[in-house]
Amino acid sequence: MEEKYGGLIFVDCEARGPSPLSGTMTEFGAVHFVTADTFHGVLYRGEPDPANPAIPRVLERLAEPATVAAEFVKWIHSHTSRPSLVSDNPAFDFMWIAALFDVAGIPNPFGHSGRRIGDFYAGLTGSWSNTQQWKRWRVTPHDHNPVHDSQGNAEAFRQILDQLG
Repeated sequence: MEEKYGGLIFVDCEARGPSPLSGTMTEFGAVHFVTADTFHGVLYRGEPDPANPAIPRVLERLAEPATVAAEFVKWIHSHTSRPSLVSDNPAFDFMWIAALFDVAGIPNPFGHSGRRIGDFYAGLTGSWSNTQQWKRWRVTPHDHNPVHDSQGNAEAFRQILDQLG
């Protein structure tokens, strides 16, 4: 398991705005697939927006990006030398993480790409549009706590792999 999947880091970001250029990431969570160790990067205190609880209201800053990014890199490298970002939606999550490292002046340990769980699952089922059914295997509730959401995604991915035998 370690050799094949030891570099997988499941990531989920909570942010407000269309992109890091005009928005704000409040926090993110990460799970190392093999060990299930977690990381919680908190930049701002946030609370669910009553109009859409999936989007946080951004409150006061709790940590500087350079500090959080450096802690995250240290955590990543304590688990793997070749990390791969895996996400429910890497188009969203990867851009926020890439921006975090860019603002901090730290090279992005994930390079320039991420992997999408839904695409992996669709490929296994042979149906390009079958990108959501894998979510039924999440154990940890998807509650917009980014650590919980990353854990649920890693749990579902493990179930997908178990189905392969």
